[in-house]
Amino acid sequence: MMTVEQDVSTPSLASGAERHGGWPDLGWQPDVALRLFGMRRSGNHAVANWLQRNAPGQQALFFNNCKPGRAPLTHHQGGERNALRLSRHEIGDLTSLGASMAPGGLLLISYEDTVPSDYGFDRPVSGDLDEGLLSGDVLLLRGFLNWSASLLKKLQGNPAFSLVQRNAVILRAIDSYRRMLELASQANELALVVVDYDHWMRSANYRKDLLDRLDLPVADNTLGKMQTYGGGSSFDKDQGDADFDLKTDQRCRQMVGDAEYQAILHLAARDEALLAALTRHYPDDAARLSQLAEHPPFTAGGLF
Repeated sequence: MMTVEQDVSTPSLASGAERHGGWPDLGWQPDVALRLFGMRRSGNHAVANWLQRNAPGQQALFFNNCKPGRAPLTHHQGGERNALRLSRHEIGDLTSLGASMAPGGLLLISYEDTVPSDYGFDRPVSGDLDEGLLSGDVLLLRGFLNWSASLLKKLQGNPAFSLVQRNAVILRAIDSYRRMLELASQANELALVVVDYDHWMRSANYRKDLLDRLDLPVADNTLGKMQTYGGGSSFDKDQGDADFDLKTDQRCRQMVGDAEYQAILHLAARDEALLAALTRHYPDDAARLSQLAEHPPFTAGGLF
């Protein structure tokens, strides 16, 4: 099941859990059950935390970074109850976890670097999960220039990756990013709710409209505190209040002098499929990359 970018006037999402009598593994019936798909460094955990803070009745369960192709409630990287981290024991005991929840609320399942359209009936993205239990799917996007800068900065801080290894990771991620944009272009046909992280950061009205469309109440529509998953922000390690401190729209400027980042952008600028997808969703980024492609990545004198 997928639910799409639509007008604010579009009816809110129906609750699959209500239709099917709850989630059997949990013995719990949430009002809304969502899957969230986004590339790493696209604000996944900020958006997940915001969704939990606006759960019906302030009741939320979050399963983080689930393994694609497997059952999400048992194949994940931890999770939260009401925006507080659960221990491995707590999240491993689904029966007790479900019993700790009052009726209603939000069940949120997240996937990172997973393009749902890469999966199908022969290999569902959520394994044997009954997708009729879901209220809908959310696709999280971020502008290319700032996203790629944030991803590179994060990987540069990992001593386990050599330059070649981290660039291999980034180039594969760029290809997945492009497919994510292409999927978002089919939002109206697939009933997929598309969240633009850049717009989400800037506009409280945009966030409120999204909550309305997801059939969630408006309880705390702030950006909240910076999340620490994956080491937190690649740039602002000491910041805590996202409403005032983060400058997520400045990542490209902060990395523009980095030779490695310049090389990645020169390659991306020559990817016609990526530019076509960016033109629809992030035309400013597409225009800047197109201009970059008009210039050689280095002068011939650099070799001879």
